[in-house]
Amino acid sequence: MSKDAISTDGAYLVIRDGQKWSDVFRLVPGRTVTIGRAATNKIVVREDKASRQHAEIFFTDDHWMVRDLGSRNGTLVGDEPLQGDRRLVPGDVVHIASTELRFVDDLTNAYGARERTGTASNAPDSAAAAANTVVPAHSSDTGSYKVSEPQTITHRRQRPKILTDSSDEIRVDEDLPPAGVAAKKICRLAFELANVRNLKKIADRALDSLITETGTDSGAIMLVPRNRRTTVDPQRLDVLAAYSKIRPEYQRLSKFLAETALRNNEAVLARDVQDDSALGIRDSEGKVYATSVICAPIRLNNRSIGLVHLYSTTRKVLDPDDLEFTLAVAETIGVALKTTYREQKLVDDLSKTKNQISLLRDQLGVESEIVGNSPAMFRVHQQISKAAPSRATVLVRGESGVGKELVARSVHFSSDRRSGPFVCINCAALSESLLESELFGHEKGAFTGATERKAGKFETADKGTLMLDEIGEMSPSIQAKFLRVLEGHPFERVGGSRAIQVNVRVIAATNRDLEESVRQGTFRKDLFFRLHVVQIDVPPLRERPEDVMDLAGYFLEKFNRETGRRIDGFSPDAIGQLKEYTWPGNVRELKNVIERAVVLASGNTIQLDELMLTKLPALDQPGSISATVTRSFQPESLEEVEKRHIAATLDSTGWNKSQTAKILGIERSTLDRKIKKFGLKRS
Repeated sequence: MSKDAISTDGAYLVIRDGQKWSDVFRLVPGRTVTIGRAATNKIVVREDKASRQHAEIFFTDDHWMVRDLGSRNGTLVGDEPLQGDRRLVPGDVVHIASTELRFVDDLTNAYGARERTGTASNAPDSAAAAANTVVPAHSSDTGSYKVSEPQTITHRRQRPKILTDSSDEIRVDEDLPPAGVAAKKICRLAFELANVRNLKKIADRALDSLITETGTDSGAIMLVPRNRRTTVDPQRLDVLAAYSKIRPEYQRLSKFLAETALRNNEAVLARDVQDDSALGIRDSEGKVYATSVICAPIRLNNRSIGLVHLYSTTRKVLDPDDLEFTLAVAETIGVALKTTYREQKLVDDLSKTKNQISLLRDQLGVESEIVGNSPAMFRVHQQISKAAPSRATVLVRGESGVGKELVARSVHFSSDRRSGPFVCINCAALSESLLESELFGHEKGAFTGATERKAGKFETADKGTLMLDEIGEMSPSIQAKFLRVLEGHPFERVGGSRAIQVNVRVIAATNRDLEESVRQGTFRKDLFFRLHVVQIDVPPLRERPEDVMDLAGYFLEKFNRETGRRIDGFSPDAIGQLKEYTWPGNVRELKNVIERAVVLASGNTIQLDELMLTKLPALDQPGSISATVTRSFQPESLEEVEKRHIAATLDSTGWNKSQTAKILGIERSTLDRKIKKFGLKRS
C-alpha cells in the first residue's frame, strides 16, 4: 500500500442533510456504494434534484474513488464539478443536490470548525478536541453545537450473543453473577418459545432447559385438560413432556403436590421430607427414593392451568435457586401458551370470518324473493311460513333447478336466525374426505395439504342455518357422523381431539327418492327419519306454467341491468314458445335461456329464433328416457320416422323453416321438398 493510501480499517461518509448531520456510513473495501434517489441505492438522497442513480464510490488501487453516473444535475467535490473518476482524500465533501457527504478516515475529524463549539469560553483545547467526537445537536438559542464524550460505532448484523451463545459459554461468563447468568438463560428460552406454536414442542424445549440448568434427573410438564379445568388428580393431567435418566421411568407426582400447585397456586420445594406421601416417588419396592422435589404452577391469566414437576434421585439436592429458576420457566411457559392459544383463536376467528364474508357476498348476489303467484307456489309460501318459526330440521325436495336453495334461504331469513350466517354446501361436489373436512373442519397437518387449521361449515354456521344440498349423495360414513351432530352431540375436527359444540339449524335438499335409497341400503334409515321432520315440496316449472312469464320478465329485467341492454320484451311467437315449452331444466334453464337471449338479441325485442331451446323432454313427458323405455315398440318405416320428426321439429320452432332446416342439418330448399312430399301442413 502506498504511503498516502487510505487505511482500509476506517473510511467513512458523514452525511449532512440540510442544516443537520443525519448519518454515518462506513465504507468497506470491495463494496461499491451507490448514491441516488432510488430506494435500491446504498445511500438514498430523497431530493428531486438527485437522479435515481446519481453517483458511486468504490475502492481501487488502495484508494477510494468517486464517479458521477451521468446524473442530470451533476456532482460536486468541494466547489469543482466532477469529471470522470476522482480520488477522494480525507476532508473532501461530495455535494449531491443539497446533501453533503464528507469523506474521512477518522471520525474525530468528521465535522468542520463550524460544527464545534465556537465561543472562546467553552472551546476545547487541541488535545480535548482531538479526543472528543462532536455530535450535531443543534441548539436553537445559541446556534452552537455540543461536544459529547468519546463514541465508538460498532457494526453488527448477526443475532445477539445472548441468544446464540452455547450454555457452556454463558456458564463461564465471569463478568456476570449467578442471577445474571440465570436471566440470560431465561431470556434465551423465552425467545425460543416465542417462535414455537406447538404445545408439545414448547413443553419439550422448556423441560430440556430445566433438566440441564437444575441438574436434576427426572421431570415432566403437565397441563390440566381444557374440559376439566377444576381437576387436581395427577392421573387426569395431560403429560406434554416427561424425562427420566434412571429406572423406573418418570413417576407422577402425588395428589398433595398437585393440589398445592393447582388449587393453592403455590410452588413447592421439598427436601428431606419424612412423610413419603408428600413426595409420591417410589421405587419398585415401594420406598421413597427422591432426595428433593420441585413442583411449580404454570399460570395463565392468574389461573393455574398446569405444572412443572422435577425430582432428584441422586446426590444432587435441589435448592432455592433451582426453585426460582423453575418458577421463571413456568411463567415463561404460561406466556408462550397464552400466545399460542391466542394465535389459534385468531386463526379460527379468521377462518370463520373469511367464510362468513364469502357467504355474505354470495347472499348479496342472490335474491331471497321467490317469484311466482301460481297456486303451487302459494302452497310453497305457506309451507315456508309454517316451517320458519320452528327449530325443526327441514327437508326440501324437488327436481334439479327448481330453486331449492332459494326456498332454504327464505326459511332462514324468515326465522329468528336471520341475523346469523346462512351456509350452503353441495354434498355431491366433494369427495368423502373433502366433504368431512368441509363439514367439520380440520387441524393443521391432519392430511396432505392441510397447512393451517380450518373451521368447518358447522362452526361457520353457528347460531345460523346450514343447508346441505344433494344430501342423498352423502357417503354412509359421513352420514353416521352427521347424524350424531344432528342429535346434538359435539364433534371433532379432522385430526383433532377437542370437542366442539354448535347451535345450527339444518336444512337438507335433494332431488333423489330417499325412500328408495333407504330400501337399497345406500341411505341410513335413522338419518332419513331425523331429516324428514318438516318437508317442503318445490313443484317443477312445467306444473306451474302461469309463473313462466313472470319469471321470464324478472330475469329479463335482471340481465338488462347487468349487461346495460334495453330489451323491452318478447315477440308473440317467443311468448307462445315460452309457455308451451316443458322446461326440463326448470327455473335454472329458463334463467340461462333468457340470459343468452339478452346477450344475443339483435333488436329491442327477443324473437323466437333467439331463445334457442333444447329438445330434451321433461322427466315425465312422452319423449323422456323413462317414457321411451317403458313404451312398447311400434315397427314403422324410416319414411314415417322422418315425416314425424320433421313435423315435430316444425311445430317446436313455430314453423320457422330457416331454424328448422338448421336444426335438421339440411338446406332450406330440401326442407321445402320434404314438406311437399309428406304433405305437411301447419296446424
